[in-house]
Amino acid sequence: MISANMKHVQERIDAACANSGRDTKEVTLIAVSKTKPVEALMEAYEAGARDFGENKVQELLDKIPQLPSDVRWHMIGHLQRNKVKYIIDKVCLIHSVDSLRLAEEISKEALKHGITANILVEVNVAAEESKFGVSVEEAETLVSDIAKLPGICIKGLMTIAPFVDNEEENREYFRKLKQLSVDIMRKNIDNRNMDKELSMGMTGDYKVAVEEGATYVRVGTGIFGERDYKKES
Repeated sequence: MISANMKHVQERIDAACANSGRDTKEVTLIAVSKTKPVEALMEAYEAGARDFGENKVQELLDKIPQLPSDVRWHMIGHLQRNKVKYIIDKVCLIHSVDSLRLAEEISKEALKHGITANILVEVNVAAEESKFGVSVEEAETLVSDIAKLPGICIKGLMTIAPFVDNEEENREYFRKLKQLSVDIMRKNIDNRNMDKELSMGMTGDYKVAVEEGATYVRVGTGIFGERDYKKES
């Protein structure tokens, strides 16, 4: 089932790229594996998945040694400052940086480990009270402030769009994040050289997200099936 699901998701990504004149190689599919057993992750791995996303630090730490070493791990959930030290040298990208204080902790731990931490700034484009992320209006200032920190590379922006039945309803939010990215990069703030990565789109709306410029899509249910919410409590 997982292999077939991955093939279906990739076909939809390919179609979205074709619709928008993009190269499929520009889009990375992240298999969101939170609450899923290692056996399910291995099935996805054997079907070609190499990028996996986790929401919780402990679950991430538990799974890393059980998967092959060429897996690229993404921290996609809200990250507490006191847990940065546990994952700083274990993930390829932190998608959810939403404050200067968190960025400062990442910078501190990156310097301790002698590495450069790749991050995305999380933007709450839809201004949902239940979601983390900096506002659209505050995003440029946060990027500028983080750019001054050593040991951090700002790869781009991330957003979590509202849960909707019709994915077209989220097109405006993906379009706004893309435009925000373009606007910030045009200003060359402190030579921060923010990359063009855009992490946006999940199981219910990744096709529209790709059409609007996503370079990372985070798909969980579409690959692994429904989550066991009891394991998230």
